Amino acid sequence: MLSQLGVDFDERDFFKEPFSEEELRDLVRLKPPSEVFSWRSPSFKAMGLEQEILSPEDLVRLMAQEPRLIRRPIVRVGDRLVIGANQKSIEAALQNG
Repeated sequence: MLSQLGVDFDERDFFKEPFSEEELRDLVRLKPPSEVFSWRSPSFKAMGLEQEILSPEDLVRLMAQEPRLIRRPIVRVGDRLVIGANQKSIEAALQNG
């Protein structure tokens, strides 16, 4: 989508180049970890963990250990972070970024 809009961007495959905990903490300054975390991921379901007992720090640690727990795509425009493939949200971030 970004290519179609003529936007210059850096792409990162975080399965091949995983985020560090520090990078994830930097991202979650822009959105709560619970919004970045993929609660519906089969990987999360396989862990058998209860959502209610996980702290924000637990979520960051888990996402650093298992990239499948990060909602995708992540689009960062300046100090705005758009999680998921919501074209209108991405376009709004680009216009305001």
